[in-house]
Amino acid sequence: MADKEKLNDIRHSTAHLLAQAVLEIYPDTKLTIGPVTTNGFFYDFLPTENFKEEDLPIIEKKMHELAKQDFKIEGKQVTKDEARKLFKGNEFKQELIDGIEDETVGIYSQGKFFDLCKGGHVPSTKELKHFKLTAISGSYWRADKSNTALQRISGIAFETKGDLALYLKRVKEAKLYDHRKLGKQLELFSFHEEAPGVAFFHDKGTKVFNKLVGFLRGLQEEAGYKEVKTPLIMHESLWKTSGHYDNYKENMFFTSIDDATYCVRPMNCPGGILLYKEKPHSYRELPLRVAEFGIDHRYELSGVLHGMFRLRSFTMDDAHIYCTEDQIESEITNVLDLAKTLYDKFNFKKVSFAVATKPEKAMGEVKSWDKATLALKKALDNKKIEYFVNEGEGAFYGPKIEIVVEDAMGREWQCGTIQVDFFLPQNFKLEYIDSDQSRKTPILIHRAIYGSIERFMGILVEHYKGRFPFWLAPVQARILTITDNQKEYAKTIFDKLNKNGIRVEMDQAGDQIGAQIRRGQMDKVPWMLILGEKEQENNTIALRPGEGEQEFGLTIEDLINRSEKLNKY
Repeated sequence: MADKEKLNDIRHSTAHLLAQAVLEIYPDTKLTIGPVTTNGFFYDFLPTENFKEEDLPIIEKKMHELAKQDFKIEGKQVTKDEARKLFKGNEFKQELIDGIEDETVGIYSQGKFFDLCKGGHVPSTKELKHFKLTAISGSYWRADKSNTALQRISGIAFETKGDLALYLKRVKEAKLYDHRKLGKQLELFSFHEEAPGVAFFHDKGTKVFNKLVGFLRGLQEEAGYKEVKTPLIMHESLWKTSGHYDNYKENMFFTSIDDATYCVRPMNCPGGILLYKEKPHSYRELPLRVAEFGIDHRYELSGVLHGMFRLRSFTMDDAHIYCTEDQIESEITNVLDLAKTLYDKFNFKKVSFAVATKPEKAMGEVKSWDKATLALKKALDNKKIEYFVNEGEGAFYGPKIEIVVEDAMGREWQCGTIQVDFFLPQNFKLEYIDSDQSRKTPILIHRAIYGSIERFMGILVEHYKGRFPFWLAPVQARILTITDNQKEYAKTIFDKLNKNGIRVEMDQAGDQIGAQIRRGQMDKVPWMLILGEKEQENNTIALRPGEGEQEFGLTIEDLINRSEKLNKY
C-alpha cells in the first residue's frame, strides 16, 4: 500500500474512532459525516448540548482507551432497508442512504460501534496511536447555511510518534510566521470588517501581487496564450447554461438590475466561452489557449474565512484551452511543464499530483468522464509523474489533476488544477470546422497554476517567512546613512537605482545606524545600502544583505549589474 493511502486509512479510521468516543460519552449525539483532511480528519455532530474546548481532552482520552482495546475494523454490504433500520432516528444518515445509487451500502464496525462508510481503514484500532484533537468549530449539514447547524471536531493523525511531533513543531513555527501577522508587519495587506473575506492590498503588497502576475504572464506569452478580460457580473441565464446555477448556486452571489437577476461570477469560464463564440473557428486555430487574470467571488461561511487562505473575493490565474480530442494529452503535458517552471521559481522542493475523479454531483455521461479521466492519467504517465487518485473529488463538470506543493515548513498546499471538460462545450454548442468541413465540438481544458493568486501570495509569505527573494521583494534596497552629511550622496544613489528599475527607498527616520539596520532586518529588506563618510569620499556603497556577509567598496554599477541578474525571470 502506498504511504499516502496508508495515512489516509489511518486518518479515516481515527475519524471513526472519534465518533465512537463521542457516542460513548454523549450517547444522544447524532453522527453525520467524518472525512479525511489534508493533515487529519474531522467529524460533524449534532449534540444535545454544544461541545466546549474543555471537552476535547476528555474525548481524546476516551479515543486512546478505545484504540487500546484492539477492536477489529470490519466492513460489510447491507441492503438499504437494513441500513435505514440501523440508523433509525438519524435523519442525516437516512438522507445519505437515500442518495446512494447502489442497492447495497457499506457499513464498517469496530466493537459495538458502526458507521455508514465506503471503506479505507486500518485492520484494527490498535494501529491508531498518534493523533490529537485540535479544534471545535461550527458547520452546516452539507455546507449549506440553510441546513441544520452542526459542530465539527477536527484532529490530526499520523503513522508515527515522530511524524506527529514534527507536525506539532511545524504548527508552532507556522504561528510565528502567520501570513496575517507578517502581512500587517510588512505592510502588504490587511483585512477589515467592512469587507469580510476580502484582502485590502497596500502599496507593497500590490507590488508583490503584480510581480506574480507579471511572471506568469511572461511564461504564458512564451507558451502561446492570448489574454482576455471578461465581465464580473453577467445574467443568470449564462450560469444556467453553464450548470453553475444548478450545481454551485449556494456558493454564488446575486444582484438585481432592471428587474433581472445577475450573478457575480464564481468562475471565469462562461465569460471566456462567450468570447469563443464570437466567430467561427477552424481546426487550424486549435489548440487555442486563452488566459485571464479574473476576479471571482464565492460565498464562504464566515467561520471558514482565514486570511488570504480562504477568501470570498480572489483572483484566478485562469486559462482555457480549446483543442481537439487528439490534442488533449499534449496540451496537458504542456501545462505540466509550465507548472514545473513556475513552482521551481519559488523553490518548492516537493510537488505532488493527484487525479480527482467524478463526484456524486456531476454533469454528463459516465463514458465521457471515463475518457477525460484516462486522458489526465495518460499525460501524467507519459511524463513519468507519480500520482494519487482522489475518488469523487473532481469538479461537477469534469475530472482534474490537482497539484500540491510542499513549503519550507513541510506543509502541503493544493494550488494548481488541470481539468478536462467535455460538457461546457456541449452545453454552449461550441464548434470548430474540421479538415473534412464537418462541424465538431472542441474539448475544453481548464487550467490554473497559482490557483488563487491571493492564496498563493499568503503561502509565499509563510514559505519565505516574510523574506521574499530579491526579484519579488516589494522593497529591494533601502539606503541607510550614518550621518546627515551623507543625505545628498544617498539621494544620488537613490535616483540611479530607481531609474534602473530597482525598488529602492531611503530610511528618513534620522536614527542611529544600528537602529536603521534593525528596522531593515525587521522589514526583511534584501539589501541595506550603508553610506558613511568613507563611502561618500570613494563614491562607493557598503552592502549589508538580509542574509550573508557585509560587502564594502561596491560601486553603483556593481549593484545595478547584480540586480539585473537577480531580477531575471
